[in-house]
This record gives sequence, structure tokens and C-alpha cells, in this order.
Amino acid sequence: MSNHTNEDRRPLAGRRLLMSTMAMGTLLLSSLATAAEAPITIVINQSPWFPGFQSVVEKYVEETGNEVELDVNPFAGSLEKQRTAVRTEQSPFDLLIMNAGFFVEFYKGGFMQPLTDIDADFALSPDIYTFDDSPYWDADKGLISAESGELYSVPVNPNIPLLHYREDLYEEHGLSVPATWDELLANARVLNDPPKRYGISQRGQRGAFDVTYDVLPYIWSHGGALFADQKGGDFTVTINSPETFAGMQTYLKLASEVGHPSTAGQTQTNVIQNMSTGRAGHILAVLSPGLFDDPTKSAVVDQVGYAAPPATADYPSSPPLGHWLAGVPRNIPDAEKKAALAFLSWFQTDDAQIAYARAGSAPVSRAVLESDLAQERGFRWMKAMADAIPTAKLTFVIPEASQVLAVTELRFNQAISGELELKEALNMAASEIHELMVAAGYEAPQLDDL
Repeated sequence: MSNHTNEDRRPLAGRRLLMSTMAMGTLLLSSLATAAEAPITIVINQSPWFPGFQSVVEKYVEETGNEVELDVNPFAGSLEKQRTAVRTEQSPFDLLIMNAGFFVEFYKGGFMQPLTDIDADFALSPDIYTFDDSPYWDADKGLISAESGELYSVPVNPNIPLLHYREDLYEEHGLSVPATWDELLANARVLNDPPKRYGISQRGQRGAFDVTYDVLPYIWSHGGALFADQKGGDFTVTINSPETFAGMQTYLKLASEVGHPSTAGQTQTNVIQNMSTGRAGHILAVLSPGLFDDPTKSAVVDQVGYAAPPATADYPSSPPLGHWLAGVPRNIPDAEKKAALAFLSWFQTDDAQIAYARAGSAPVSRAVLESDLAQERGFRWMKAMADAIPTAKLTFVIPEASQVLAVTELRFNQAISGELELKEALNMAASEIHELMVAAGYEAPQLDDL
């Protein structure tokens, strides 16, 4: 296996051969002569869970002798490479690792090969979570549907936010794991000791899908949303509803009373670092368990506990799906489609999923999350993940997600920084989203201003 991170645009076969020779030596070249499947290239983003995926790919290469190359990029760079690849005569990538915010554009655009078209017997393992039915697409209706849709992808990482809290400090102060935002605020007040430690560290910086992702657990658990019902086809713009406003008020209350003084400038990396260095009592973030228990990277080894995101009295915990799906583009040779499917079949096995977990990433298998492995101290996050996944929801099911996010990333950030009053920011966002959705051909009524 090799990692390809630069802009080498030589013909694919030549590039693969060079990577094989340089990175794997004569052993891999020898194995290629007897490999069961064609070499494949996977385009993927660099993220906290990537090392675990890389480790599993290395295990696959070792066990099967099949060659896999990883093309590793920043989040936005990976997305742009995928968009370009599916529109070329032949994609240089055989598996696209697609994010929850953007996979629908690849489905709806007709760029992905239904997996049962490659092999009629291929199926998603019953142990693999469907993450709000996201692997299934009904091309005729243009809808996500497990009932009428075809299987277009296989989940490869849950990537949902969990509440991380200082378990040692909870024990010291006699605190209970919070089930509601009010309980979280009360606990965060106890742990708040600035500048040594903040009660909570929240991501508020504008990015590709940053602040929007982090405020959704607050908004949804208060009954709010960006749209009324995307999956049901109701695109009424509700970002400026009273419920969305209430969710954002909760976010801002935590930020102002017990949060980091520069919440609007906090990135995912900042938030994770605040926890790993002991400067945060809580964070709501995607899982990075290997990092917090690594003594070379963390000052809080064995001190971080995990729970599903808080809820309210009226609405359940509602983590947004930032998960990742592996799909096969149409515009690659049949032999590479078959080879990509071979990897996805192997990836779903218990052995692969357990290895994935032991390498520091969250598995997508219910069987593994609920196995005896979850009883081990190093996997104490598994119960929280298993608790959170059933109520996790898709963020977008429209190909215009990136356009909507351009609006929400700006307006949410301005509300958090104080550049705009919250009501003004939400009303502006609603008007802008309404205009772009109508221009894209949707019926997207707009609520009255707050």
C-alpha cells in the first residue's frame, strides 16, 4: 500500500507501478503477479480517523496481496478531486470516500455505480449501520430510500459528534453525566476555571462544513432545522424558526458563560487540543479516542469519558451525521469496479471492523460496538457511540449542500462572534437560502422574520 498526496498526474498505471516499486519493493511486485484483484486507488481526506483506516487498508493488502493506493488530501481538496474525477473520461480513483454533507450530489448526478450492478449478490452486512439509510438511493424518485433504492455505497466511518467530558473531574466533584443541555451547563460551570480550563470548548470558526456541523446538535435537539423536512421533500426554510433560535441561544449561552473566549475562532483542531491539553472540561466533537489516550499526544490519558450529545425535555439527542461512505464511480474499468467491491466486502467483516477499532477508529458495525470489546477500558467510547447512532440524522440530502453551507458557515460564525445579532444572522441566512433554493428549482417558502 502507498499514500499519494501530491499532484502527480501521470497515467494511472504508471503512477501505481512507480508507487509499488518505491514504497513496497519487490515483495509487492511479486504479489501483483498472483493478486486476485486489480490494483485500486482510494481518494480520501486527512482526518482524525484516517490513521485507523490506513491501518486497515494495510491489513487488507497484507492478507490478500491486492494493491491499494491511498490518495490523501485535506477535506476540501478531496471533495474537489472527486468532483473532477467523476466528470473525466476515466476516474483515477476506484473508491470515493464521500462525506455525509456531499454524497447526494454524486448519487443524483448519476456518477456512482450501484453496487449490485457490479455483483448482484453484493449486500450490506446486517451488522453495518445504515446511518439514516444513506447508502441507498432511488434514482427514479431522487430520494434516499432503503425500501425502494439501490445500494450505492458502504459506510466506512461513523464520524458523529459525542460529548467528551473529564471523567476524573466528574468523579472529583461528584457530577453525573448530563442528559440535557441544562445539566451540561451546570457541570461546565463547576469545571470552568479560566484561563487554566474552560467549562466547554466549542468549534465556531467558519469553514467548509465546520460551525454548521457543530451547532446542529443544539438546533435539532430544540426542534429546529435548516429546512422543514429534507428527506420528505419539504424545503421550507426554517433556519430562522423559533426552535432554531432557541437551539442557537443554548449554544451561545454555553459559549459566553463557560466557553472559550474566542469560540468564533476555534477550529476542530483547536477544540481537540483544548481537551488533550487539559484546557477543556467538555467538548462536543467527532471521536478521537486514540489521541486522548496516547501519552505522547495527551495530558489527559485515561481521563476522558464519552456520552451521546445532550437533549432537551421535548426532543431527543440529535447528533448530525458527518459519516463517510465508500462508493464506486461509473467511469472506471470493470476489473477495478470488481476489485473495489472486493475491498468493501472484506471491510465489512468482523475481523476488519475489530482491527479498525483497535487501530483507533470507530467501526461501523453494530456487532463490534456492542461486543465484549466495549467492556475494555480503551473502548469505553463504544457505548456512547452505540447510544448516539440510532438518533443521528443526515445533514443534507440535496446536491446544493455546498451552496447552503456557504451561507450558514458565514452567518452562524457572525452570530457567534457578535458581528451580527442572532436574530439578524438567522433572518439573513433564511433569505439567502430561500433565494438560492428557488434559483435551483425548489419550492422553498420562507418564514416571517424573527
